[in-house]
Amino acid sequence: MTQALEAAMVLCFGLSWPMSLLKSWRGRTAKGKSLPFLLAIDLGYVAGIAAKLLAGSVSYVLVFYMVNFLMVSADVALYFRNRTLDRQVALWQQEGGAAD
Repeated sequence: MTQALEAAMVLCFGLSWPMSLLKSWRGRTAKGKSLPFLLAIDLGYVAGIAAKLLAGSVSYVLVFYMVNFLMVSADVALYFRNRTLDRQVALWQQEGGAAD
């Protein structure tokens, strides 16, 4: 029962990550994203995965932790892509490419 409840918690928490990834992909900007927040979430998932492995309580719940970790990591990668795009847009605007 405890594993099912833990899986439900991790699954519910993880439902937001696909939406965040889609927003990052489509938005093409790092504005509104917090790298420290994303890294803290990823660190939490690493701690959860490590706790499962060290306790020897490897179960299907571990898959939810790993999937969520991968989604947040993908959002971190998109953060860096979008930060680069933000810099390119700023440079283009600075060079007179667009009016403010």
